[in-house]
Amino acid sequence: MRIVAGVEYCGANFYGWQRQYGRRTVQECVEKALTAVANHPIQVNCAGRTDSGVHAIQQVIHFDTIAERENHSWSFGANSNLPDDININWVKPVTDEFHARFSAVSRRYRYFILNRRTRTALFKDLVTWEHLALDENKMVEAGKFLIGKHDFTSFRASACQAKTAVRNIIKLEIYREHDLVIIDIEANAFLHHMVRNIAGVLIMIGTGKHSPEWAREVLDAKDRSLGGVTANANGLYLVDIFYAEKFNIPRANGLTPVIIKKIF
Repeated sequence: MRIVAGVEYCGANFYGWQRQYGRRTVQECVEKALTAVANHPIQVNCAGRTDSGVHAIQQVIHFDTIAERENHSWSFGANSNLPDDININWVKPVTDEFHARFSAVSRRYRYFILNRRTRTALFKDLVTWEHLALDENKMVEAGKFLIGKHDFTSFRASACQAKTAVRNIIKLEIYREHDLVIIDIEANAFLHHMVRNIAGVLIMIGTGKHSPEWAREVLDAKDRSLGGVTANANGLYLVDIFYAEKFNIPRANGLTPVIIKKIF
């Protein structure tokens, strides 16, 4: 039997999603919790691996099992064995045709920038802080150069193992809500550090260090060394994964971004 589940987590105290020897990771915690429910070893596949410090509103996973459990037994049983910073929101059976990663049509991330003179004590791990004033209108202009299918070599980490740097950005929206500047981005797939490197370029443009056209220059250069700094992981959230309707995958509720925006 193949099971699909939606997982949320606060990435502040994890070394990312992927299992690593001697380090606390989301994958290791989830697999241990599901193994306890199944009474046999469980290995999970995820829609997209997140870096150290990155959060998820909806990470989608699947796993195969010989155990027969009710959906609520999987979720409640796993959550009782998970730490407080990980939660399984929903579980459902799916056909063997489904794969959390390879069946995904697109992924959506959201990046929160607290833009004020002083830092935050309450949300230090949940938002990125920029004390210089950001012109979100210039950031919007810059973002237009990145929409569509491009070679994003300038926006990939040096350690990125993807065979090609070509990706298709379906949507890139930048807007302000009070002291928060929010970057909302959806693509067919992302390269290692791609969202954080895009955020780094947009922040530099927003502070006036470069013109909006610099985003196009960086993109065309296909050279990571010209792409500026990688923005912090704190404000980055994997918000949702999109699949074909036939799989009937539940959508994310977006609770954490709503709370952050309401408070600020």
